[in-house]
Amino acid sequence: MWCNIAEKIRDRSNGDVANDQYHHYKEDVGILKELNFDAYRFSISWSRLLPNGKLSGGVNKEGVNYYNNLINELLAKGLKPSVTLFHWDLPQTLDDEFGGFLSPKIVNYFKDYSELCFKEFGDRVKHWITFNEPYTYSNGGYAKGSLAPGRCSAWQNKNCTGGDSGTEPYLVTHYQLLSHGAVVKLYKEKYQASQKGVIGITLVSNWFVPYSDKKHHKNAAQRAIDFMFGWFIEPLVYGDYPHSMRFLVGKRLPKFTAEEVKLVKGSYDFIGLNYYTAQYAAYAPAPHNSLKFSYTTDPRTNLTSERNGVAIGQKAGSDWLYIYPLGIYKLLLYTKTKYNNPIIYITENGLDELNDPKKTLEQALNDQQRIYYYFTHLSNVRKAIKDGVRLKGYFAWSFLDNFEWSVGYTVRFGINFVDYNNGQKRYPKLSAHWFKKFLKKN
Repeated sequence: MWCNIAEKIRDRSNGDVANDQYHHYKEDVGILKELNFDAYRFSISWSRLLPNGKLSGGVNKEGVNYYNNLINELLAKGLKPSVTLFHWDLPQTLDDEFGGFLSPKIVNYFKDYSELCFKEFGDRVKHWITFNEPYTYSNGGYAKGSLAPGRCSAWQNKNCTGGDSGTEPYLVTHYQLLSHGAVVKLYKEKYQASQKGVIGITLVSNWFVPYSDKKHHKNAAQRAIDFMFGWFIEPLVYGDYPHSMRFLVGKRLPKFTAEEVKLVKGSYDFIGLNYYTAQYAAYAPAPHNSLKFSYTTDPRTNLTSERNGVAIGQKAGSDWLYIYPLGIYKLLLYTKTKYNNPIIYITENGLDELNDPKKTLEQALNDQQRIYYYFTHLSNVRKAIKDGVRLKGYFAWSFLDNFEWSVGYTVRFGINFVDYNNGQKRYPKLSAHWFKKFLKKN
């Protein structure tokens, strides 16, 4: 598995979305095969299988059948399924009952749901990912309030549903890590020997370039990667959070018990990495009001995409996404050096363009910038492999244009164009043809 394609299925338990996906999945698997890809990454919706989040509430058999059909179709076409168990869609009942990932109660419920997936699909799925980007879930959902469940401190005046940006992101991360560790332990003790699969977690990180060569900016860049990437991988490799976080967050950062260290440390067969972009990192002083704690200011770092009026790279469609191919090489080498050279899969890498309704179809399919993005990033991936990084696979984001979280249909990430006004008909972009040639077997 050297270069594969990814598409996370963002669905719910019932409704038109599920029906549309059922209608299209055979067509999509056929397109994947035609483009010479050999693997497909998707997410299972917890609430589709367990509508109230618990085994005691009953299993939705139609949901199980949907994923069985998809997995079987992939295998029939020679595509390996790579399955993510949690992509931020917590069943509402668990959030209502005890606050979801704010509570240690979530660990056993996530373990029950994961075991259901192992039982139903593990005979055919050999590549499991527990969490996709737990950073984004903790930061977006509990520090900034920009993603579900929309929690943040009241003093930020963001109309959040409640919360504390200085404590809740750290609690949610802690219980995500403990849930991950519990599920990996379960899989390794009960299913791995017979099912012969592997299990890991997908983390996300930008690369951070010091704003200048001055020491305080270099230190700021290190803190930035500690708070985005080290926050998750350091406990997995070494059993605790980064020293910079312990120092700056203090008592607000949860502590692992001895048993929890045993559970979390080493709980992976591989590390998945999502990489999109890079930022400049500059030193920032402590906030003036010491009572207004927030994860977003704890790193004491200012992040920007420009330096002296010049962008760090070509801008894509989204405001946050600039093309910086060297960053994927730097991140891979950093992971190899600092975190004991784990087996790595690039689980997302790609860029978007704005959805311009004035463009003709021919213009929309001419995505030269995306081809440049993939060529330059894959070149750096190849260089990292030559330099000893144990990279075993690459998933591009994404197979199709998709509903992209809070920006909806205003941007397009896909190598295949989706006509939202004509039955979601698919058209290959130039990047799809490029991948087909790139992946052609000799």
